[in-house]
Amino acid sequence: DALAMFLLKAHRPARYRDTYRPPETDRFPIAGAAAVTTTTATPAGAPAAAMTATVADVQDATATAAARAMPDLSLEASLPPPVAGIDEAGRGPWAGPVVAAAVILPADRAPDGIDDSKRLSRERRAELYERIRAAATVGVGEASVGEIDALNVLQATMLAMRRAVEALGTPPSHALVDGNRLPDLACPARAVIGGDSRSLSIAAASIVAKETRDRIMRRLARLHPGYGWERNAGYGTPEHARALATLGPTPYHRRSFRPVREAVSR
Repeated sequence: DALAMFLLKAHRPARYRDTYRPPETDRFPIAGAAAVTTTTATPAGAPAAAMTATVADVQDATATAAARAMPDLSLEASLPPPVAGIDEAGRGPWAGPVVAAAVILPADRAPDGIDDSKRLSRERRAELYERIRAAATVGVGEASVGEIDALNVLQATMLAMRRAVEALGTPPSHALVDGNRLPDLACPARAVIGGDSRSLSIAAASIVAKETRDRIMRRLARLHPGYGWERNAGYGTPEHARALATLGPTPYHRRSFRPVREAVSR
């Protein structure tokens, strides 16, 4: 258990650091929640300065969250078609490939409900994955664990993105890429920070990449039971850390990641 906790807390370089979100994540922060504070301290004898949130306050905050802007095709419309949205999944996990997707989304056949994959339930994401594959031009690319260890995870991600665009079949005239780095593509590209919440094509790519990788990890979980990959998708959860400490690494663990490297050395 001590080794498992060490592995879980082990520091990784910033470029490897992802916030773990379980596959079932479906949490929406309430916008304006900071304004719905409960109390503030007041000196003895002074008039009460504390204010309790009213029902109306909470309803207003909830309505603001519900009105959160959804991704749209505004960025795509500013560029000559066809425009591909590109996103990745799996930079942070201790195990498994990194997967990228490129999606050319037709404006007249875009499925309703497309959003950043992290904001969707597992069931909703799987449903939208099928609808996107049916309606859009989709390319998927992977970089293997061996490539991640040889190149580093950032360069492996760029490689997976390039492979995703090459797999489209239809060369895009322009690409919109989530994040602040651009892969080496044959077409002009624009980096869009927070792109999966701004661009509908990038959001669609985030769904395809995430769902594709989750399916890969569920398949690998059947080959290597005990690590919980069907639940944690290879991320460094306590369950995964305990299994790594007791069972050791598999061929699908990233030895360039410190927690795995420490497990190998022990």
